[in-house]
Amino acid sequence: MTAEHMDTRNGNGRAPAARSERGRHEFRDVMTFDAPPDTSPATANGLIDFVFAEIWTRPGLSRRDRRFVTLPCVADADAEQPLIEHVYAALNSGDLSIVEMRETVLHFAVYAGWPKASRFNGIVDAQWARIHRERGLDVPAPAPLLPLTTAADPEQRLAGGVAAFKEINRLDFAPDRDNPFQGAGILNFVFGEMWVRPGLGMKERRLITVACVAFQDAPTPIMSHVYAALESREVSFTEMDELALHFAAYCGWPKASHLNQVVAEQKARVLGEWRAATDSTAREH
Repeated sequence: MTAEHMDTRNGNGRAPAARSERGRHEFRDVMTFDAPPDTSPATANGLIDFVFAEIWTRPGLSRRDRRFVTLPCVADADAEQPLIEHVYAALNSGDLSIVEMRETVLHFAVYAGWPKASRFNGIVDAQWARIHRERGLDVPAPAPLLPLTTAADPEQRLAGGVAAFKEINRLDFAPDRDNPFQGAGILNFVFGEMWVRPGLGMKERRLITVACVAFQDAPTPIMSHVYAALESREVSFTEMDELALHFAAYCGWPKASHLNQVVAEQKARVLGEWRAATDSTAREH
């Protein structure tokens, strides 16, 4: 077949050159620096033509929302340069404030581990300083720690943790405080403090958490956090589908395939519960 008879369009009907141009433009918008000149398939066809031309441009999640999925994935991957670049881009673009970024690190630490979060935190410090140097500005002094909204009394704090656990997980029960993991960890700190801190909104915490439990291969947490995000309506069905696709790009298709299956199951569960509640209300009236 001669060159003039070859189909120069991809499956979406876009000319490859146009898609590459779109990908490089989107890369510049998202990352706040130019796309690499690398012509290898992984970069040119994968990163530019697909990840940036096709995924970051989709309407199902905002660019800011996609940051909260991307950051935990690259932080968990132990890939220092991508983490540097995505931290820099999120801060340099203004999509995340430094307070939101630091709260993202703390939330990540709880769901992915403190050693990985230590590297993440160091990179945040370094990129925050870099951005100010590039702008000819002094690095501002760290902001004071956000005020805690939780009770200091241990029993009141645990009671608050129980209430937050039920509300956030959309359950009518909470674990017993019968060992350090459940009492001191889950109820006292994770739900008694971290989830209710003021530095991030609930939707942002949902996005970070779903990404973290998905790459941890933790069956019950994946199910429970996908369910809670959907049932609370803080992440819509469309947004959750997009989260699974975005997660695939940054964490791999096998793990995303499992997440996608869980999303389908929990969407059906939530819809069933909503229908049952509607039917019950109708019968009462």
